[in-house]
Amino acid sequence: MSLTVAVQMDPIERINIVGDSTFALMLEAQKRGHTLFFYTPDSLAMQNGKVTASLRPCEVRDEVGNHVTLGEKSRIDLGTMDVVLLRQDPPFDMNYITTTHFLERIHPKTLVVNDPAHVRNAPEKVFVTEFAELMPPTLITRDIAEIEAFRREHGEVVMKPLYGNGGEAIFKVNRQDPNFSSMVEMFTKLSREPWVTQKFLPEVALGDKRVILMDGAFAGAINRVPKEGEIRSNLVRGGGAQSTDITPREREICEAIGPELKRRGLIFVGIDVIAGNMTEINVTSPTGIRAIKRAGGPDLAEVFWNCVESKI
Repeated sequence: MSLTVAVQMDPIERINIVGDSTFALMLEAQKRGHTLFFYTPDSLAMQNGKVTASLRPCEVRDEVGNHVTLGEKSRIDLGTMDVVLLRQDPPFDMNYITTTHFLERIHPKTLVVNDPAHVRNAPEKVFVTEFAELMPPTLITRDIAEIEAFRREHGEVVMKPLYGNGGEAIFKVNRQDPNFSSMVEMFTKLSREPWVTQKFLPEVALGDKRVILMDGAFAGAINRVPKEGEIRSNLVRGGGAQSTDITPREREICEAIGPELKRRGLIFVGIDVIAGNMTEINVTSPTGIRAIKRAGGPDLAEVFWNCVESKI
């Protein structure tokens, strides 16, 4: 079957195709004969309840520096598409939330992946707390006294902004860290959102595993190892990718969260696991597809489109 697929993402001309999961999904869609369109979220419009966007026909190639050819823009009713991929990167701010309201108007007649209402209601660092028994000790607050008490109880902690992404602004803080007060002052001036404070897991030096679930089932994994002198393992922060197998504990985590992901229409999800502790559930624009395949794992773009096609 040939589908019309619109991809809502950041400017495609600027992406690094070597590691970009959205690009991998587009390559596979094109391989299957699906018709691709590209648009950025700022082109969305809703008039009298109808949602449109400035779509450009799109042809992709796995060639660095020559990876895309775009056609002329046309304002098209997104409700006429078979599939819309919600794949813009965070920040998860009011602009992002607004796009989910727009896309909710066309879903499920047009299949939006992931389900926009549940993307909106499942921020990565909040949704994960529904499975607190699978997590390290975690506190979410702006209350400095609460953070201080948590730090006294657990010693070394990691602090990060609640709606941060890509490893930005993550700090390891010791029980007696002399920079703590200055760091909190700086953060409170820059942002109104709470911190996430988690007990530091020294096992992160051995890797922070990205585990991919498709339609609620385990699909593949990659181990991301921080570079020397770093605690952040994100590949965009210089982390190294290693092939890996899933452990019994990680399979237990997948089986525990899988039914809820499937119920919410969260088809493509990436969870982060350190030493058997889940730290985030990524639903906005998960990554890892190309890294997993490059490390000898399965082609998850194929798994993704098999799943999506089965729902049309």
